[in-house]
This record gives sequence, structure tokens and C-alpha cells, in this order.
Amino acid sequence: MTLALLVDMNLSPDWVPFLRAAGYQAVHWSSVGDPKAKDHELMAWAIANRHMVFTHDLDFGTVLALTHGTGPSVLQVRTQDLLPKHLGPIVLSVLSRYDHELSAGALIVVDEQRSRVRILPI
Repeated sequence: MTLALLVDMNLSPDWVPFLRAAGYQAVHWSSVGDPKAKDHELMAWAIANRHMVFTHDLDFGTVLALTHGTGPSVLQVRTQDLLPKHLGPIVLSVLSRYDHELSAGALIVVDEQRSRVRILPI
């Protein structure tokens, strides 16, 4: 099964063609929902549409931890340069390496040096 990613508003829409070119299904939130929507609305959409959330926002991890949620999976990037040109190879490596965990339910936090995986629920 190919991972499907919902790219959060705080990341560039340029991620969508980048991820698609790598073989992933991807959609930017601005094309499917209200740009001013609350995080819980994105999470509900992601669950209903079988997508994981790709974000730079710490709130998604916090919501998963506080609610002991089992989904959606969240890939959270913690870097200064958030563009695919810089961060793309790291993101693709993480998606490939943790495909099983993301498919099953996980929170993965990525920076330029490492990645940390938490299996859901937290």
C-alpha cells in the first residue's frame, strides 16, 4: 500500500508534486479544506481519507499524546529550511524506512540529524 500524505498549511504546496514524483499520494490541505481550519479538522479528514499528516506543527503530536489517539500517523519535521529542495531527500528516506510503522500508526519527528519514532497510541 502506498502511503498517502496530507500536507499541512505550514508546509509549501511544492511538497505535493515532489512527493507524487517519488510515488506517493499527496494533497495539500489548501486544496481540500479551509486554510483556517483547526488541527482536529485536519486530523479528522486524514483519518476519514486514510492519509497521514505531514507537518511542521508541534500541535499534532501533542493532540495524539493527550488523546491517546491511534491515528492518523503524523510525520513532523523540525528544521529551519522546510522546502523539498533541502529537506526532500531526508523525508523520502524516512518515509521509506518507516513505511510499516506509518501504515500501522506512528508519530515520527524528523530533523536534519535524526528521526524519532513513537508507535500510536502514545
